[in-house]
Amino acid sequence: MKKIKATTYQFSVVIEKDKDGFFIADCPELQGCHTQGRTLEQAISNIRDAIKLHLKVLKAEKQEIPKMKPVSLTSLEVSV
Repeated sequence: MKKIKATTYQFSVVIEKDKDGFFIADCPELQGCHTQGRTLEQAISNIRDAIKLHLKVLKAEKQEIPKMKPVSLTSLEVSV
């Protein structure tokens, strides 16, 4: 079985709490990549999954993956 080498990326993530108590997570470098969760932990898990899916789509469509060095309050490392 051939091993596929995973590439690790780091993206900015902004998490805010809305008026209904949900945590809204957004990845500014990836247009349209956002999600929510009832808890902060759930929002972080959901945005990590959303980023992974977004990157898989970019790779499948042979589009460029942004390479930025985030400067933010929250950042996540994601391996695809």
